Amino acid sequence: MTKTLTSRLVWGLTSILGILVVNFTILHMVPGDPLQAIIGEYPAPPAYIEQVKRDFGLDQPIYIQLVHYIANIATGNLGFSFANRADVLSLIMERARYTLMLVLPALAISAIVGICLALTGARKAGSAYDSMITAVSLFGYSVPVFWFGQVLLLVFAVQFGLLPAAGIVSMRAPSTGFGLVADVAWHMVLPLFSVTFFFVAEIARVARAGAVDALAQDYILTARAKGAKKRQVLFRHVLPNAMIPVVTVIGYNLGHALTATLMVETVFAWPGLGTLFISSVATRDYPVLMGVLLFASVLVILSNIVTDFLYSALDPRVRDKARDGDGRDK
Repeated sequence: MTKTLTSRLVWGLTSILGILVVNFTILHMVPGDPLQAIIGEYPAPPAYIEQVKRDFGLDQPIYIQLVHYIANIATGNLGFSFANRADVLSLIMERARYTLMLVLPALAISAIVGICLALTGARKAGSAYDSMITAVSLFGYSVPVFWFGQVLLLVFAVQFGLLPAAGIVSMRAPSTGFGLVADVAWHMVLPLFSVTFFFVAEIARVARAGAVDALAQDYILTARAKGAKKRQVLFRHVLPNAMIPVVTVIGYNLGHALTATLMVETVFAWPGLGTLFISSVATRDYPVLMGVLLFASVLVILSNIVTDFLYSALDPRVRDKARDGDGRDK
């Protein structure tokens, strides 16, 4: 297991380094001048422009800028935002908590609801109820999440005025206490439902396939022959097998979940990484763009590593294979 963990960490660091190089190169090839975000649209003296270039390292060749950027990241310095006039790391950490406020509850809720729908549908495979769950799952998986968010906004916020359309707090919301928490939760309803609905559909579809496959196995017939009740068979034998593909979907699709959340943030003006990323694209704020991409990359790679070990914990066959491959664990 130690050898496996070491190889995963080495793979993760190598992937992050490769992502840094590719993202840095691509972003600096995009048309646009970051000096506009620093200096503004008004004319400035040439001496001042040259001084700004030297201060931010923009007068150096791109490969020199890349070397300096990687060296700064190794020390925890992600740079300084041109447009926001703030440290990139602190800016990303501030916005990331709002993004995680949507991502983490959405994944947790979708896992619980999706598994429950899958188990109930698998028990009645071929029935009208099962067909309805399958149809809803296909609809939720096929519909673009940002389009679905816009439909929810038009119906529940614009048409009926039942829920807030944008932002995270109201203008008259209390600054502290339960009133503030309730107001934030009220603003979360539409964006959270937009993301959750998509992943409920995906998890329900995958978990149902795993549950149907488990119900057809011989050990299920053996358990039933021994007098086990349907509920016991469902939760003791079917659920662990259905959880394996669900863990894989959640872990390996965290990047997809993060991307979907960023798009939903732009629809509802949620002050997370999505709105920060879009505004940074408009202003060519390279340090912020690189910081957001780096944050997403690290999060996805860590989730993949954690998923590998969760998969080993849930599936004894994978765990035994890992032990056989590591002489110290034999």
